[in-house]
Amino acid sequence: MSTKMNKPVALITGGTRGIGLGVARALVHEGCSLCLCGVRPEEQVREVIEELGAGGREVMYVQADVGEKADRARLLAETRSRFGRLDILVNNAGVAPQERRDILEATEESFERLVRINLQGPYFLTQAAARWMVEQKNASVAFRGCIINVSSVSATVASVNRGEYCITKAGVAMATQLFAARLGEYDIPVYEIRPGIIKTDMTSGVTAKYDKLIGGGLLLQGRWGLPEDVGRAAAMLARGDLAYSTGQVILVDGGLTTQRL
Repeated sequence: MSTKMNKPVALITGGTRGIGLGVARALVHEGCSLCLCGVRPEEQVREVIEELGAGGREVMYVQADVGEKADRARLLAETRSRFGRLDILVNNAGVAPQERRDILEATEESFERLVRINLQGPYFLTQAAARWMVEQKNASVAFRGCIINVSSVSATVASVNRGEYCITKAGVAMATQLFAARLGEYDIPVYEIRPGIIKTDMTSGVTAKYDKLIGGGLLLQGRWGLPEDVGRAAAMLARGDLAYSTGQVILVDGGLTTQRL
């Protein structure tokens, strides 16, 4: 498709369920065309794609694992072929350990898997997308790009039974700072959204645990977070509402990380 498409294009990794779907719904409502990726076959996400594409909206799906170099390259190539532009990158895809283990018992295999998918993947996808955004900026001073990393309160809150997850999210937090510093000269802001306890597939196995904690006052706002809470934050950033705040962290955690006596 020609670069003359006038709608902004958002690439959202892991955008067909959970937090990613919440972001996709918010950004398509803002008028964005979407490229979504995930590891599931397209037939398994067709209903979601049809929902998001209702009313003639432009939505495409690419089956891709962000932890694989070839998949990342193909994802961007297919986005360029279909839309001819990329305005917003949302690094959302991520996984939890397949088995929660105390850090004294955790395996290198689990650590390597999470680093590859949660940190290495988005880091190098951002690198490639940033090069494309710089290319677009050099071609037109009117271009307005934006990169959003979805991390977790686990970037700073220690969970000793899933240390590898915490490590990767802390890495994403630093990657946000690095790319914000590097892309500042091009006026391409880079942000981090740091969700707390969000009701998704990933947290379904610990629902009872968090229901009890939330009921006991863990949060200032006594409810689960929802994907649309994160989606609204992403929409704010994508619109440019915080255009002069590159490198900043947006906490969507119901007050979980607020220090109290």
